[in-house]
Amino acid sequence: MPDHRPSARTTAVSLGRDLMALDRALYEAVTVTRTPTLDSALRRLSTAADHSKLSFAAAALLALRPGRSRRAAVVGVAAIGVASATANLLGKKLVRRPRPHRAVDSPFPGRHVPMPESASFPSGHTASAVAFAAAVSPVLPAATLPLGLLAVAVGYSRIHTGVHYPGDVIAGAVLGTGAAATVLAVAGARSGASRK
Repeated sequence: MPDHRPSARTTAVSLGRDLMALDRALYEAVTVTRTPTLDSALRRLSTAADHSKLSFAAAALLALRPGRSRRAAVVGVAAIGVASATANLLGKKLVRRPRPHRAVDSPFPGRHVPMPESASFPSGHTASAVAFAAAVSPVLPAATLPLGLLAVAVGYSRIHTGVHYPGDVIAGAVLGTGAAATVLAVAGARSGASRK
């Protein structure tokens, strides 16, 4: 009797299509939702996060105080470097997902930021913001909530302003978390080795 169950590969391809369709549907839901108060604020936030300017500013403030605060700034900046390099030099070049389509007759053009020329997947802004927050938080727990909220806001702003799909942002967050974990592990190993 023949086996009519779908193969694992067929199931994976089908699941991938479904996830892509859901990703596009979520993006479209954001693009047609009227939020005039949020539009300008999120556009400004998204622009301010270009080149990790917000995270570097936070790191500069943290570095003003010696001890744990300065150590948090160092590991945070290192995590940005790892996340940014991984997202831009590896992720975007391997996946090459096109940016979302923004119609010329978009109902809310005032919310848009300029469309980057790089690939869409993963979100480098999100990867760097999450990496900074996730690296700083264990070293300086008082910074967890503000930096975590900022990272979430930066990630959402990239969808809201029309330059990323939600899946790009989720992938960026995962990548940023991994970058932070890597930097913290290396920093912990060096710290342990220096004590011996």
